[in-house]
Amino acid sequence: MSTKEEFFAHIEEGYKTKGDFITMGAAMLEGETITGAHVKIPLKTLNRHGLIAGATGTGKTKTLQIIAENLSEKGIPVLLMDLKGDLSGIAEPSPGHPKIDERHEKIGIPFTPKDFPIEILSLSEQDGVKLRATVSEFGPVLLSRILDLSTVQEGIVAVVFKYCDDNKLPLLDLKDFKKVLQYATGEGKKEFSKDYGRISTSSTGTILRKVIELEQQGADLFFGEKSFDVDDLTRIDENGRGIINIIRLTDIQDRPKLFSTFMLSLLAEIYDSFPEQGDSDRPELIFFVDEAHLIFKEASKALLGQIESIVKLIRSKGVGLYFVTQNPTDVPGAVLSQLGLKVQHALRAFTAKDRKAIKLTAENYPLSDYYDTKQVLTSLGIGEALITALDEKGRPTPLAATMLRAPMSRMDILSDSELKEVIGASKLVEKYNKEIDRESAYEILSEKIEKAEKLAEKEQKRSEGTSTKRTSSRRRSTRQNPVIKVLTSATFIRGVLGVLKKVIR
Repeated sequence: MSTKEEFFAHIEEGYKTKGDFITMGAAMLEGETITGAHVKIPLKTLNRHGLIAGATGTGKTKTLQIIAENLSEKGIPVLLMDLKGDLSGIAEPSPGHPKIDERHEKIGIPFTPKDFPIEILSLSEQDGVKLRATVSEFGPVLLSRILDLSTVQEGIVAVVFKYCDDNKLPLLDLKDFKKVLQYATGEGKKEFSKDYGRISTSSTGTILRKVIELEQQGADLFFGEKSFDVDDLTRIDENGRGIINIIRLTDIQDRPKLFSTFMLSLLAEIYDSFPEQGDSDRPELIFFVDEAHLIFKEASKALLGQIESIVKLIRSKGVGLYFVTQNPTDVPGAVLSQLGLKVQHALRAFTAKDRKAIKLTAENYPLSDYYDTKQVLTSLGIGEALITALDEKGRPTPLAATMLRAPMSRMDILSDSELKEVIGASKLVEKYNKEIDRESAYEILSEKIEKAEKLAEKEQKRSEGTSTKRTSSRRRSTRQNPVIKVLTSATFIRGVLGVLKKVIR
C-alpha cells in the first residue's frame, strides 16, 4: 500500500465508531485533503470536555459554530458565550459560496445550508432573555473574586453569608449585601461581635466601595430575581433539535471578571441541579466558554480548585465543557489534562516566546508517524486544525490534521430586525424579563433597625419625662414648705453662724 492508502486506513480505524457521532471534516496528509478520511467524534465521549485553540483569525469561532450546529441537529442543547457578536447568524441558513462547495467536495460530504433554533440571553441592558442570579446563589467565594478582595475581606464576606444563613435573611441583590455589611458595623455591631467576632469598619468600608464600583459597571442588572433556571438551557424544539443558547456579551467584554465569574456561578448551579447521568450515549448539554483565559487569569488557589473539581465531576451530569482560547497554555495543567477533545488551529511563531509555546503545545498531542506536530502547527491554514479526540472506549484517537467542514448556517451576525424577530418569538422573555423585588435582607434589617430606633426614642422620652417630673416635684415641694424656705435662706444661715461664733467666744 502507498503511504496515502496506509494513512487512510489509519484514520478509518482510529475514528471508527459504532454509535452516533458528528463529522468534523477530512484528514490531511502533506497539505492534501484525503477525501473520505473522515474525522468523527462519538457523541458518547463529548461529555469528556474539550479545547479549541489557535491564533486570532485561524477559525476558532467557526469551529465552535460547526460543533454547535451538529450537536443541535443531534438533539443536544448548547450554551455559547458570544463576546464578539458574530454567532447570532446561526439562526439563518448559509447563503453558500463556490469555495464552500469546493471545500466539501474535497472532504467528501454534501453541503446543505440550514438554520438552527437559538435563544438570545443577556447579562446587561441588551435585548434578550435576562440572566439573573441572587447574591446567595453566587456564594462568598465567587463574590469575593469578582470584588477582588483580600484574604481578610474574603473572611468578612464569608461571615456575612453565614450570618444571613443563620438568621434566614435572603441575600437577593447587592442592596441586601450592602445593608448587612452596614448593619455588621453599625446597629448590629454587638450582635456580630458576640457570635462571629469583631468586624473591622475599615474593611467593610473597602468592601462597600468595591460593591458600589461593581454596581457602576452594571452588575446590579444581573444580581436579583427572577433567578434563571438552568433546566431552561436543555430545551429541544418541535423538530427535535437542541436549542442553541447564545449569551450576548459584546457590551461587557471590557469587564471580563464580571461575566467570567457569572459563568462560573452558572456552571456551579448546573452541577448542583443536574441529575447524575452516568455513562450515557449522549451528553445532556455542551457549554462553550469563549476567551477562557479570562476565567483563569489571576484566579485564586481556592477558585482554581473549585474549577478543577467542577471540570472533573460535572461530566457525570452529562455536561461537556469546551474552552476556547488562543493557546493551550492559557488553561491550567490540571484542567487541560481533563479535556478529551482537542482542536488546535494554527499558532504563529513571531518571537522566541511563541516558539517555546508551540513546543509546549506540540507535547500535549499524541505522537504521530505521519506528522511533525511542531511544523504542522505553524503551517495550518484558515479552517484547518489538528484534532485528537477520545474513541468510544475512552482512548485517544490518532492525531489528524483536518480540513474542517463549513458551517451550515450564516457566518455573520443577524440584522437588528432579524434579532428582534428571534427575541420576539422567545418563550422565555416573558418568564424572566420581569423584575421581582420581594422581602429580603434589606427590608428585614431596615424594619429591625426602625423598630430598634423607635424603641430607643420611646425609652429616651420616658427617661426624660421621669427626670422632669422629679425635678418639678422637688421644686414644688420646696416652694410649698415655708420651714424649708427659712432653713435654706441666706439670712437664716448667716444668723446661725453668728450665734455659733458668740457661743464659741
